[in-house]
Order: sequence, then C-alpha cells, then structure tokens
Amino acid sequence: MIHLIVGNTGSGKTTYANKLKKEIGGVVFSIDKWNNILFIPDKNIKDGLAWFLERIERSESLIMSLIKQLENIGVDAILDLGLSKSVHREKFKNFASLNSYKVKTHFLDISKEIRLSRIIHRNEKKGDTFEFEVTQENFDFMEHWFEKPTTAELKNSVIIRE
Repeated sequence: MIHLIVGNTGSGKTTYANKLKKEIGGVVFSIDKWNNILFIPDKNIKDGLAWFLERIERSESLIMSLIKQLENIGVDAILDLGLSKSVHREKFKNFASLNSYKVKTHFLDISKEIRLSRIIHRNEKKGDTFEFEVTQENFDFMEHWFEKPTTAELKNSVIIRE
C-alpha cells in the first residue's frame, strides 16, 4: 500500500510518517531528507522554485521504482513528499491505480498558528525531523502554495486534527 502524507508546512508530516512506519513496518520517503542530502549542497542563490521542482520530479521517478520493489515484497511505502498540490497527489494515485496498488491518504489538518509554532521550535531545537531551517518567508509562501484536499480527495482518508 502507498500512504500519502498530506499537510501544510509544520503540520507534522515527518513525525506522523515515522510514527506510521513503526505501526505498520513501512518505508518512509521524506523529500526534505532527500533535498537536504542530494540537492541543497549544490544550490546557489539564483536557484529558485523551478530548480527544486525539477529535482523533486527526478527523485519521485526513483521513488516510484522503489515503491514497485516494495510492493513486490509486501512492504508499504509512506510518502512524506509535501504533496501540496492536488495534481501532485493525483500523480501518485494514478501511479497506484495503474499498478493495482492500494493507496490511503492521511491528511494532517492543523491550524496555521500551531504549525508556525512548530516550525519556530524545530528551527531552534534542530531535533529529529530537522533537515533545514524554514524561514518566515518560506512558511508564508507555503500558505498560498498549499492546496487543501477537497472532500472528494478525502473520501476514505485518515484525517488528523489538532
């Protein structure tokens, strides 16, 4: 099964994904970790959103091939990929459908105030889920970038509220 972990910045996606991993024995794919290890060291000041999106697309191609291997051995994939846009979530649902894999969406519906508080705390403490600092500018950008899942998208989903 593929688990889509959906929520805006600071909602607790990585923490939730790691908790789910312990419960079901799945494998977590966390795009923040991939970005931090593979791409951020090479990023320069002029590289913007398009630069990141291109690299995320390449990462997701590799992730999809790894999901196929996991499905062949009966291990769930837990996707902590941001999934901020409905088209992005649909991409993985279509992939699952084409390959006859089950998919479950987990939506972390957490208020802006709580999420911002978590980001500030994570930036200061640099704990287990810290990969890079999220600035106020980044947080504000994501407030407008993120598309909340529709009622139709959330049918048969797990919804986590504060």
